Amino acid sequence: MKKQYFGTDGIRGEVGNFPILPDFMIRLGYAAGLVLTRQAKPGERCTVLIGKDTRVSGYLLESALEAGFVSAGVDVLLCGPMPTPGVAFLTKALRLSAGVVISASHNLYQDNGVKFFSAQGDKLSDDFELAIEAELEKPLGCLSSEHLGKVSRLSAPAGRYIEFCKSTFPDELNLRGMKLVLDCANGAAYQIAPNVFRELGADVVAIGVEPNGRNINDQCGATAPSALIAKVKEVGADLGIALDGDADRLQMVDQTGRLFNGDELLYVLAKDRLDRGAQLGGVVGTLMTNLAVENAIKGLGIQFERAAVGDRYVLELLKQNSWMLGGEGSGHLLCLDQHTTGDGIIAALQVLAAMSQQKKTLVQLLDSVEIYPQVLLNIKMKPGYDWKADEKLKAQIAQVEADLLNTGRVLIRPSGTEPLLRVMVEAQDQAIALKSAKSIADLIPNV
Repeated sequence: MKKQYFGTDGIRGEVGNFPILPDFMIRLGYAAGLVLTRQAKPGERCTVLIGKDTRVSGYLLESALEAGFVSAGVDVLLCGPMPTPGVAFLTKALRLSAGVVISASHNLYQDNGVKFFSAQGDKLSDDFELAIEAELEKPLGCLSSEHLGKVSRLSAPAGRYIEFCKSTFPDELNLRGMKLVLDCANGAAYQIAPNVFRELGADVVAIGVEPNGRNINDQCGATAPSALIAKVKEVGADLGIALDGDADRLQMVDQTGRLFNGDELLYVLAKDRLDRGAQLGGVVGTLMTNLAVENAIKGLGIQFERAAVGDRYVLELLKQNSWMLGGEGSGHLLCLDQHTTGDGIIAALQVLAAMSQQKKTLVQLLDSVEIYPQVLLNIKMKPGYDWKADEKLKAQIAQVEADLLNTGRVLIRPSGTEPLLRVMVEAQDQAIALKSAKSIADLIPNV
């Protein structure tokens, strides 16, 4: 069955438009609660943890979801602003039935959404999401008073997660003598990430730590690293770290202002683990992973496979292969030997550990990798346009692929959250990549 509401990363949209409305969120909480109680052991009480980022609409959605869960007989724990991976950690650590994150990740504040974690701290299965959607088609109900759930607030959630993050950094290492600029995107990690790095010894200059409900991801964070680059240069920092609004993405900047994306950091982590004798098995990237990174990882004698775009698909392929390391250029990095899901803070700590142990800069760690230029064009499609059936478009794609031969790639894919068609061309030459991408994009009817 095709899912109606759940996309690649939960349910997301503009607040005030369906489905990001309070009545739908009550129904969503109720439906998810029914599925959870149905799968629980006889006599077992279900409890879910609800965390959120710093969007002003989080208050609204939190209250609505809370009402839905309680009406289905599920107890609710609230933890307030918490990174998405923090909710995953706490859900597993506290042996809860599920975790819920209210966030639209890297989007601006006008959007919001909901994503779920299982009791094991990873993304819900397709079957579980389909079961929730089936319940959403039924009328909203409510149990009698004696069966309603209760709500309480979790004690010291930030401190618990901070200690967990620090535990993933090698005991014999510290960050003393290192000056870091940390951009928290005015998001969920604003109170947490600075403390993690400070408590490990770093001199931290924090930006993007003044959320007002409307400035999340606004010209800051992993999707807008210009502020980080400028601050690193201004204060003479050794390194800059940028998270996104829910802190599951990572971008890094060195002292010269050079930006390192998820593809490059994935290579750094893979080589470091190989050098330390870890049994990697293989590494998972996505359809968007830079060809140069794939070739470099294979050059280390490590298997490499591509998943569909989205960290849930990277996770699925990692589990299928029993591998530990994967990620994508956007900065989602999964280190399953450390956490059950992608975590920007923990990924940054892994990179810093690699630099410290090998006594090398990021540039030195990547000296054998020359990234191929990638051009990505986002084209807003006319409603009803079937790009797969467009013969002229298919012919142009085939021509570009023939021209590139083995020196580049073409990838066309629709956005999972917006009415966009993404045209990506990768080539050894930037001008060729741009010209090729435009030749394809010009054939797409846009609005």
